[in-house]
Amino acid sequence: MINMIQNAKDQVLALTEKAYEAAAAAGKLPAGVSVRAGVEIPKDPANGDYTTTFALAAAKAMKMRPRDIAEVLLENIDLEGSYFASAEIAGAGFLNFRLGSGWYAGVMSAVESEGAAYGRSDILAGQKIMVEFVSANPTGPMHMGNARGGVLGDTLASVLEAAGAQVWREFYVNDAGNQIEKFASSLEARYLQIILGEDAVAFPEDGYHGDDIRDLARAFYEKHGGSFRDASVEERHKALAQFGLEVNIPKMKSDLQRYKIDYDQWFFESELHESGYVAETVQLLTDRGWTYEKEGALWLATSRILEENYRKAGKSDKDIAKLDLKDDVLRRANGFYTYFAADIAYHRNKFAKRGFDRVINIWGADHHGHVARLKGAMDALGLDGTNRLDIVLMQLVKLLRDGEVVRMSKRTGKAISLSDLLDEVPVDAARWFFNAKPDTQMDFDLGLAVREDSENPIYYVEYAHARICSLLRNLAGEGFAVPAAGDVDVSLLSGETELALMKQISLYCETLRLAARDYDPSHINRYLVELAGCFHRFYTACRIKGEEPAVLSARLKLADLTRSVLKNGLLLLGVDAPEKM
Repeated sequence: MINMIQNAKDQVLALTEKAYEAAAAAGKLPAGVSVRAGVEIPKDPANGDYTTTFALAAAKAMKMRPRDIAEVLLENIDLEGSYFASAEIAGAGFLNFRLGSGWYAGVMSAVESEGAAYGRSDILAGQKIMVEFVSANPTGPMHMGNARGGVLGDTLASVLEAAGAQVWREFYVNDAGNQIEKFASSLEARYLQIILGEDAVAFPEDGYHGDDIRDLARAFYEKHGGSFRDASVEERHKALAQFGLEVNIPKMKSDLQRYKIDYDQWFFESELHESGYVAETVQLLTDRGWTYEKEGALWLATSRILEENYRKAGKSDKDIAKLDLKDDVLRRANGFYTYFAADIAYHRNKFAKRGFDRVINIWGADHHGHVARLKGAMDALGLDGTNRLDIVLMQLVKLLRDGEVVRMSKRTGKAISLSDLLDEVPVDAARWFFNAKPDTQMDFDLGLAVREDSENPIYYVEYAHARICSLLRNLAGEGFAVPAAGDVDVSLLSGETELALMKQISLYCETLRLAARDYDPSHINRYLVELAGCFHRFYTACRIKGEEPAVLSARLKLADLTRSVLKNGLLLLGVDAPEKM
């Protein structure tokens, strides 16, 4: 829970404010001025390690030049016992601070004392959060979008847990409605074609044409023979759909487990219908005055809900007119509820029945038009979907091999599924590459993912971890144990690459905070690549073996702490931290 970067920022402000109070008491600066100043880390190390805009922020109220204020502050700053070795003025009135060995010692102590918990925090403590992800239709194999959504959802859940939240992972199984009816019709056609011949039975134009449907129909026939040939369509559809789901869902579970993804719950849409929860939810919307009937169907006044929300958000009539708002059918004229009605009921279940404080869904970018509608429906139910429901939209995946787009599996000749991908690419590589920034289209280079060189980022990071483990083993064999942080003379770690490595280690806490704030776990990928780079540069510039004992001990400790942080980050991504490569 120790964040040395935040500690340093807090101390910069405290030192500056104390200097102002001393200067004001001596009559050198106007008293009673309230200053809201920022503290940043300069991009150029030549400008120090931390800088504050205190003097610039106070200039107007004090009616003084910022640089004059900064000069007075500098005269009154007492750095004794602080993290900082020096302070100086730059530019128009920036106060720049340079870190001393005490801060670096604090970084080393924090990593050592917190171990596997280093980087974790309690910023989301007390929050109960659901992350729903993948939720692929159980009518066929999972594809590349599912592969990407699976990693983003699973890793985001881990990031939120690291920030102190109580997290629930869920897969929503669409085992009801039109998709399942189409699934059953497709299976029925293939089943009857086995019995009567392909020319005797027409295949539905909008049916599922994949070979997996043929395989399921054949398996159903092998189990039941022709016993369902003369059954009613309703009975035959029910039996075929149930059989197909009983095959497909366990396969989905096993593929995802192979991908290192386990869920707290697989939630079935059919339960919402069978329990009457969908009907109850629609009735609640009606009772609240948000529905109307037209042409025998029941509609949700989505346009009215969203218009009210947009007005609250400050949008003008002109802005709202451009949105082309439309209403949604909840119950068709035939009495069947729509998928949207079920989706509203499902999210009401998350908030109202199971009590999640926040719900996060990982969706494909093609669902962007559904986001405001679902949030609005939650608002209409009094569940504050605007603020409690978050949707992470992920862009498409393009598979490449030798620079060419790949759409078919070399092994099967079919569209590449998650299972096909994991036959070709190691699971860790797949998880690493798919954990890219969600709002950008990604190119997944199949060749790069299996390369064993520094061009492959996952190999580069894992190699850094294995390299350190090898170093520790070799030195242990020569009698050199990793010392305790308190026994290390940190002042000996004064080289450019040593300081850079310690600073990078300290950034891990901030990286996890940003990943949780932005719902973007790819912050961790980028951090780990940079940490590995810092270590490789340190290892090249700073000899360990053969150095005099105090220097060897300090550098050995720094290497071991780097190993610890690399491992923490890799495990958070669901990726192995190998000790040998």
